[in-house]
Amino acid sequence: MKPSYTAGPDIHVLPSALPIPGLGDQPVNAFLLRSGQPLLVDTGMPVDREGFLDSLWSLIDPADLRWVVVTHDDRDHTGALARILADAPHAKVLANAISVTRISEEFDIPGERVVTANPGSRVKIGDRELSFHRPPTFDSPGTLAVFDHSDGTLYSSDSFGTVVEEITQEFTELSEEEFFRGFDVLNRAIAPWTALVDEARFVRPVRELAALRPARLLSAHGPTVREAAVPRLLDAMARIPSLPAWLPGADLDLEAALDAHETTAG
Repeated sequence: MKPSYTAGPDIHVLPSALPIPGLGDQPVNAFLLRSGQPLLVDTGMPVDREGFLDSLWSLIDPADLRWVVVTHDDRDHTGALARILADAPHAKVLANAISVTRISEEFDIPGERVVTANPGSRVKIGDRELSFHRPPTFDSPGTLAVFDHSDGTLYSSDSFGTVVEEITQEFTELSEEEFFRGFDVLNRAIAPWTALVDEARFVRPVRELAALRPARLLSAHGPTVREAAVPRLLDAMARIPSLPAWLPGADLDLEAALDAHETTAG
């Protein structure tokens, strides 16, 4: 784990990194919103579980956490979920039903602690209204992007992420050449099906997100992107299907890299 930092008023980033051999580091972020009914978006990697919990509970008392949004069921988004639910008795999980079902392969989440959402759903949480969207690129059928209408923040799950030589907190701290080189790799690697899709249909969710006019874009796998730069990422995403399929060598397989990282750290 890396030290937490803020990406906006009371938006705390809990950052880590996944080394991808031959490419660099993939950021791995979760996000804590402490105001109103406190909400956590994703729960880090299993390899970081203890450090993640230490960082999280230094920012909020477990008894105060009310919601855990799980953007999808991959291990780098659910690593500390079981422990968080055990430690935070008032917290409920907000996720797609497919993700909840797949998480139940590992552990059971009591039904009374689950609220499900689909793309197109809207959920009111105190004075915060969340809408749920299918992000343009994804590697799990239960993936949701989340837009917070109270402050204009788009939590885009895996989509719009990148792989870079050195992780930074802000998009503006990276060279755009490096960011978009990693962006093109990651968004094809997690969604190899983009090479097969109709480009006109693929751009529809990109336009849907653009219509929200996000004040900031927070990817689980990227730096904080502020309002002025968001259109550049949307434009870059729209051209992903026109790029040739990205086929890694065996040593660049993302799942293998995650397994190796967990084994080494364990």
